Amino acid sequence: MFRKRIQLALIHVAVAMTLVPINSTLNRVMIKELALSATLVSILAVLPYLFSPIQVAIGSYADRHPIFGWRRTPYILFGLILTVAGVAIAPMAVFVMPTNFWLGLFLSALVFGAWGMGYNFASVSYLSLASELSGEKGRSRTIAVMWVFMIIGIIFTAAGLSRLLEVYSPQILQQAFRYVALVALVLGLIGLFKLEPRDKTPSKTISNEDRTPWLVLIRGVFESSQAKAFFIYLTVLLAAILGQDVLLEPFGAEAFGLSVQATTRITSIWGTCVLIALMAASFMERWVSKKTVARFSAWIAMAGFIAISISGILTNSYVFYAGVLLLGFGTGASTTSNLSLMLDMTTERVGLFIGAWGVANALSRFLGTLMGGVVRDLATQLLNNAVYGYVIVFILETIMLVISLFLLQRINPKNFKKQTGELSLSERAALMNESAA
Repeated sequence: MFRKRIQLALIHVAVAMTLVPINSTLNRVMIKELALSATLVSILAVLPYLFSPIQVAIGSYADRHPIFGWRRTPYILFGLILTVAGVAIAPMAVFVMPTNFWLGLFLSALVFGAWGMGYNFASVSYLSLASELSGEKGRSRTIAVMWVFMIIGIIFTAAGLSRLLEVYSPQILQQAFRYVALVALVLGLIGLFKLEPRDKTPSKTISNEDRTPWLVLIRGVFESSQAKAFFIYLTVLLAAILGQDVLLEPFGAEAFGLSVQATTRITSIWGTCVLIALMAASFMERWVSKKTVARFSAWIAMAGFIAISISGILTNSYVFYAGVLLLGFGTGASTTSNLSLMLDMTTERVGLFIGAWGVANALSRFLGTLMGGVVRDLATQLLNNAVYGYVIVFILETIMLVISLFLLQRINPKNFKKQTGELSLSERAALMNESAA
């Protein structure tokens, strides 16, 4: 099983590493170098989240329709090819917009949509395969390995991409994206090689709740007033701390004149902070309540946004990087503590709540990303200052974190059946991976 875990992790890394150039480097280039609207960029960036609900249909279809005796491999391969192709072609499509806007926009939407479709196809398929190959007892450890590998892969991808972009030009950017696509393809193919046995019967460890449509999940969660309050709290919180994904790198370029190389490196800083925060949050929960850790992590993220906002006003890059560190720690600790808090709410329908977390995650990313782009453009027009446009967004996200703290006060985990036993670090990582998929 050790070899299969590593192979599954390589597939996860392959798909996840294509996110770095698409969601980090390219959005900065579109907003800063190509001077495109942040609203337009955010619309392109949220396309993958629009496709998230189809994961239920993909998983259910693959359960019943094997191809040449394989239930997961063809769907993983199809998703991998789409994501790899999306990364390789995306810069070419985007660079058409300055000369022919509508054609470039059409091609960009096509490429971003293809990447998003591929991401959803691949992720639901390899997570299902991980469950089938590991069985119920080994599932947590397998997905934890996949998640840790993914974060490390993102760190190295961002660092490697940063090195490749030491000198920026459209040609160098396209070449760097092709390198990432090639490495992702090779890793994915190595991961797939002789991984899934032919004619394998799906494992019973995949529950019907893992295939539950989104609307049914939401209705199930909203049956409880406490669960509904937690869902709303989670959506507001995640929209605040994840909505800056599209804007942080362009802000670094606009406010401090950071190079493409320097802003790409921000992602590796984030990944490192998330790993550290995961371990720190696990350690803290031995002595303090999960709700206290969730509250503390929100304050850390809030301090990060405040520091980033002040850095733009003072034009101080040191304050900016301090804010990025705080935001990374706050994001990682908040994610882990809130997952753990959620699991304290129920023992009978864990699958339902994990699914609901996935809905809240995708919905908040969609709302937060779109809101960030629209508000940045409107504020820039009103204030006639691009940097202040970003600052307004970061202040708004700070206010959303304050609102989330008030919402958190209404949540009382004691009203739910507590889960027996504490979550291990590997279980915590595994659940983080599932919720982010």
